[in-house]
Amino acid sequence: MYCVRNVTEDLYWIGANDRRLSLFENIHPIPEGVSYNAYVLTDEHTVLFDTIDWSACRQFLQNLEYVLDGRPLDYMVINHLEPDHGASIEEVLLRYPDVKIISTPKAFMLMRQFDFHIDSHELIEVKEGDTYSFGKHKVTFVAAPMVHWPEAMVTFDLTNGVLFAADAFGSFGSLDGKLFNDEVNFDRDWIDHARRYYTNIVGKYGPHVQLLLKKASTIVDQIRYICPLHGPVWRSDFGYLIDKYQHWSTYEPEEKGVMIAYASMYGNTEAAAGALAAKLCEKGMTNVVMYDVSNTHVSYLISETFRLSHVVLASVTYNLGIYPVMHNYLMDMKALNLQNRTFAIIENGSWACKSGDLMEKFLNEELKNMTVLSQRLSLASSLKAEKANEMEALADAIIESMAEQK
Repeated sequence: MYCVRNVTEDLYWIGANDRRLSLFENIHPIPEGVSYNAYVLTDEHTVLFDTIDWSACRQFLQNLEYVLDGRPLDYMVINHLEPDHGASIEEVLLRYPDVKIISTPKAFMLMRQFDFHIDSHELIEVKEGDTYSFGKHKVTFVAAPMVHWPEAMVTFDLTNGVLFAADAFGSFGSLDGKLFNDEVNFDRDWIDHARRYYTNIVGKYGPHVQLLLKKASTIVDQIRYICPLHGPVWRSDFGYLIDKYQHWSTYEPEEKGVMIAYASMYGNTEAAAGALAAKLCEKGMTNVVMYDVSNTHVSYLISETFRLSHVVLASVTYNLGIYPVMHNYLMDMKALNLQNRTFAIIENGSWACKSGDLMEKFLNEELKNMTVLSQRLSLASSLKAEKANEMEALADAIIESMAEQK
């Protein structure tokens, strides 16, 4: 049974949802699933824009057959070849042997690497600035390398203002019938999915996203729809979405607030983290969140680190080093190129308190443009009453640093 929706009069969403998959890319938890978006244009020529993951291929093929309604498939435009979008290419080729494939040279190279049998089909290589007409619809192609694979491009329909955005502007989360951004409360129900998707999947490539945003700025007044390969289709409030991408891709925090990430073996470091959170709230800074790095997947930690301006690292010393899960969190910050945050440190150790110095060294030497507050709270096994003044001073230092920021 088909499940499709019109995006415009002659453009259809023919994607599918995967609510059974537990780990996206076999690493990131997706408890609310993910959508795989593909689109079909029914002009004088029929055009498929991208395919979907193998897991939902059957639904996708039923949708494609329904929308074509007996017509042949003339063209297939591949904007991004990663297997969650490209895995069904071969199935399309088998069913529509006369289809012509439009993509970039690097994408064709990757298709062959994935052992797709494309060379018996007409291959149309395109580069940035090229145009192609399918009848009344004329499209142009824009290179989007490293957003987030090197072969990626986006396609802009000059006729109706549809931007086929590949992995840009996507989101975790499955679509429950509501396709468009104005059919959901995005800021309440979707922004955390979108942020975690961007920061963990695309986050490393901020400069490349900035380049794409700069290109998009030249046509922003012509864009009427943004059709990503995951998540809702945008047909309004583009400023909200672009503002988020501007913050994320320049590594600037969205909000002033404090994330306390704690690594605690027996609860004593956790207790100190909780006491600091309470002290901050007493002083009026209530935008505070706490996460146990041992029980929180690092993708959520990264997402929150992108969101907030200040991060408190509270770690026990372990084998004269940083607690392993805290070190993993720091390594993910490095891998994803996180910058421009202010850090405070709580360290704990029963006989050799080393974690604070090691975390500060990592922040200063391995990451970019980080500020580490000189005020630090050091514990010997547990938080004692005589540490009250140090706790007060640490909370004051965090709040003062916020006031100094724009």
